[in-house]
Amino acid sequence: MTSSDYNPNNNDIRPRRIDPGLSTREKEVLLAWIQCDSKSVVSQRLYIAPGTVNTHLTRIRGKYDEAGRTAPTKAALLARALQDGLIGIDEL
Repeated sequence: MTSSDYNPNNNDIRPRRIDPGLSTREKEVLLAWIQCDSKSVVSQRLYIAPGTVNTHLTRIRGKYDEAGRTAPTKAALLARALQDGLIGIDEL
């Protein structure tokens, strides 16, 4: 915590979440992956090759790792998307 982060009037004790900095396309792939049963369905929905889906998911996981918020599974990616406000419960 730096001195600029300190606010004695702030009662919020939740730890700050570091934004992984996902691109617009990475967010699209992540949301499609969460909503679809398979990567092949994601590739058909987004008109990209299955290998490209895998590449995006690898990069997404890497960005979450760099932010200190690992997401090795689909369930973990769902949790991160919910935490970051990328998807709502009603969209599942």
